[in-house]
Amino acid sequence: MNALPDIPALAAADEAVYTKLWEGLGYYSRVRNLHRAAVLLCEEYGGELPADYDRLLALPGVGEYTAGAVASIAFGLPVPAVDGNVLRVAARLDNDFTPITDAKFKKQTRERFAALMPSDRSGDLNQSLMELGATVCLPNGAPRCADCPIQHLCESFHRGNAAVLPLRAAKKARRVENRTVLLVRCGELVGLRQRPKKGLLAGLWELPSLDGHLSPDELRAALTEMGWSVRKLLSLRPAKHIFTHVEWHMNGVYVELDAPAPALTFVTPAELRDAYALPSAFRSFVSVLED
Repeated sequence: MNALPDIPALAAADEAVYTKLWEGLGYYSRVRNLHRAAVLLCEEYGGELPADYDRLLALPGVGEYTAGAVASIAFGLPVPAVDGNVLRVAARLDNDFTPITDAKFKKQTRERFAALMPSDRSGDLNQSLMELGATVCLPNGAPRCADCPIQHLCESFHRGNAAVLPLRAAKKARRVENRTVLLVRCGELVGLRQRPKKGLLAGLWELPSLDGHLSPDELRAALTEMGWSVRKLLSLRPAKHIFTHVEWHMNGVYVELDAPAPALTFVTPAELRDAYALPSAFRSFVSVLED
């Protein structure tokens, strides 16, 4: 917020700047969509958000909840803002055993609250529903029904089902990937590489890694085949990082080279700290540089 305080500032920023500012927050597609939206807003709306639900919804990265929240709270438009808190409140109010992740349930909930929106205080109603879910109608079987101002309207409370609602569809198990992550040093420099423009952590800088948990002999042979001149290998503490759909189990290795390796970019530790966006998955390995 300090570095890019308004929409024109974000629109004018280079990718290296805004991804570095976002470093450690995950979901880097979100900051790229923020930038794309800022550019579009400067091109079409004079750098201001339009006071129109459909135009807000058309912005990159903006879904129905965000469009509804901005339209109602910022501009007073009578549209709902349905987030997970509101879905949970709706499921308990109606004693509804439909999984709240179901697209049909979400659509019905939006339609239901759209019909209740007042013409003058829609933002207040949306915020009150979100706050009710965040502070009283709590998740994980722990609603504070005794403190609920709409307890008398709640069908699941009267039927004794508040603690078991809402239902969610079972999540798919995360895929586990074993990786050998390399903290590469050549003199005082650190070796990085840039990830592909599509896929997980798209376009970000990373510590180089190889598939699988490789033994020292396997790793040395693989690096030699890649043309690396390896002087020393030292094991680092293993680490784990959880993404939405995949889990990395990482063995870390400190690799000291006699000469810069091909296909890597070498930077100083200060440059790595100040100018390169490195995902938090690699944070435990980079911390070695600070010891």
